[in-house]
Amino acid sequence: MQYTIDAADKSLGRLASEIAVILQGKKNPKYEPRLEGEDGVIVKNIDKIKVTGKKFKQKIYYRHTTQIGHLKQRTMKQVWQKNGAAEILRLAVMRMLPKNRLRAKRIKKLIIE
Repeated sequence: MQYTIDAADKSLGRLASEIAVILQGKKNPKYEPRLEGEDGVIVKNIDKIKVTGKKFKQKIYYRHTTQIGHLKQRTMKQVWQKNGAAEILRLAVMRMLPKNRLRAKRIKKLIIE
Protein backbone atom coordinates (compact mmCIF):
# COMPACT_ATOMS: atom_id res chain seq x y z
CA MET A 1 0.00 0.00 0.00
CA GLN A 2 1.25 3.49 -0.83
CA TYR A 3 0.77 6.22 1.76
CA THR A 4 0.75 9.86 0.63
CA ILE A 5 1.78 12.40 3.25
CA ASP A 6 1.59 16.18 2.97
CA ALA A 7 4.61 17.66 4.78
CA ALA A 8 3.33 21.24 4.84
CA ASP A 9 3.55 22.75 8.36
CA LYS A 10 4.66 19.46 9.96
CA SER A 11 7.61 19.15 12.29
CA LEU A 12 10.63 17.32 10.85
CA GLY A 13 11.05 14.79 13.66
CA ARG A 14 7.38 13.91 14.02
CA LEU A 15 7.03 13.44 10.29
CA ALA A 16 10.18 11.30 10.12
CA SER A 17 9.02 9.03 12.94
CA GLU A 18 5.63 8.55 11.28
CA ILE A 19 7.33 7.62 8.00
CA ALA A 20 9.74 5.22 9.76
CA VAL A 21 6.83 3.32 11.34
CA ILE A 22 5.12 2.96 7.97
CA LEU A 23 8.29 1.83 6.18
CA GLN A 24 8.87 -0.88 8.78
CA GLY A 25 5.40 -2.21 8.03
CA LYS A 26 4.05 -1.74 11.54
CA LYS A 27 0.78 -0.26 10.27
CA ASN A 28 0.11 -3.40 8.25
CA PRO A 29 -1.78 -6.24 9.97
CA LYS A 30 0.67 -8.70 8.39
CA TYR A 31 3.67 -7.11 10.17
CA GLU A 32 6.69 -9.38 10.51
CA PRO A 33 9.92 -7.90 11.96
CA ARG A 34 12.20 -10.02 9.79
CA LEU A 35 10.58 -8.86 6.52
CA GLU A 36 11.04 -5.48 4.88
CA GLY A 37 7.31 -4.72 4.62
CA GLU A 38 5.03 -3.93 1.71
CA ASP A 39 4.22 -0.28 2.40
CA GLY A 40 5.74 2.72 0.66
CA VAL A 41 5.52 6.45 1.36
CA ILE A 42 5.21 9.43 -0.97
CA VAL A 43 5.94 12.81 0.66
CA LYS A 44 4.71 16.03 -0.94
CA ASN A 45 5.32 19.74 -0.16
CA ILE A 46 8.67 18.99 1.44
CA ASP A 47 9.85 22.61 1.13
CA LYS A 48 7.15 23.75 3.59
CA ILE A 49 8.41 21.55 6.44
CA LYS A 50 8.98 23.15 9.88
CA VAL A 51 12.30 23.04 11.72
CA THR A 52 11.82 24.18 15.30
CA GLY A 53 14.26 25.79 17.69
CA LYS A 54 17.85 26.60 16.76
CA LYS A 55 18.42 23.32 14.92
CA PHE A 56 18.89 25.07 11.60
CA LYS A 57 22.15 26.63 12.79
CA GLN A 58 23.22 24.27 15.58
CA LYS A 59 22.47 20.72 14.33
CA ILE A 60 25.57 19.09 12.87
CA TYR A 61 25.70 16.14 10.48
CA TYR A 62 28.88 14.07 10.76
CA ARG A 63 30.40 11.67 8.25
CA HIS A 64 33.76 9.96 8.16
CA THR A 65 35.94 9.31 5.12
CA THR A 66 37.62 6.28 6.81
CA GLN A 67 40.95 8.13 6.78
CA ILE A 68 42.52 9.02 10.11
CA GLY A 69 41.46 12.50 11.22
CA HIS A 70 38.96 13.00 8.40
CA LEU A 71 35.73 13.52 10.29
CA LYS A 72 33.65 15.90 8.15
CA GLN A 73 30.84 17.98 9.57
CA ARG A 74 28.13 20.18 8.08
CA THR A 75 25.34 22.14 9.71
CA MET A 76 21.70 21.67 8.79
CA LYS A 77 21.78 25.00 6.98
CA GLN A 78 24.66 23.87 4.75
CA VAL A 79 22.92 20.56 3.94
CA TRP A 80 19.65 22.40 3.18
CA GLN A 81 21.39 24.82 0.81
CA LYS A 82 23.27 22.08 -1.03
CA ASN A 83 20.71 19.25 -1.20
CA GLY A 84 17.43 20.76 -0.09
CA ALA A 85 14.91 19.59 2.47
CA ALA A 86 14.60 16.16 0.85
CA GLU A 87 18.06 15.10 2.00
CA ILE A 88 17.39 16.25 5.57
CA LEU A 89 14.14 14.26 5.73
CA ARG A 90 15.78 11.20 4.17
CA LEU A 91 18.61 11.29 6.73
CA ALA A 92 16.15 11.71 9.61
CA VAL A 93 14.06 8.74 8.47
CA MET A 94 17.11 6.60 7.77
CA ARG A 95 18.47 7.17 11.28
CA MET A 96 15.11 6.19 12.80
CA LEU A 97 15.00 2.85 11.00
CA PRO A 98 16.64 -0.19 12.62
CA LYS A 99 20.32 -0.54 11.73
CA ASN A 100 20.23 -3.87 9.88
CA ARG A 101 20.19 -5.33 6.37
CA LEU A 102 16.61 -4.25 5.77
CA ARG A 103 17.31 -0.52 6.19
CA ALA A 104 18.53 -0.01 2.61
CA LYS A 105 15.53 -1.86 1.18
CA ARG A 106 13.10 0.11 3.33
CA ILE A 107 14.56 3.54 2.55
CA LYS A 108 14.16 2.86 -1.18
CA LYS A 109 10.39 2.84 -0.63
CA LEU A 110 10.50 6.50 0.44
CA ILE A 111 9.70 8.84 -2.45
CA ILE A 112 10.12 12.57 -1.82
CA GLU A 113 8.52 14.93 -4.33
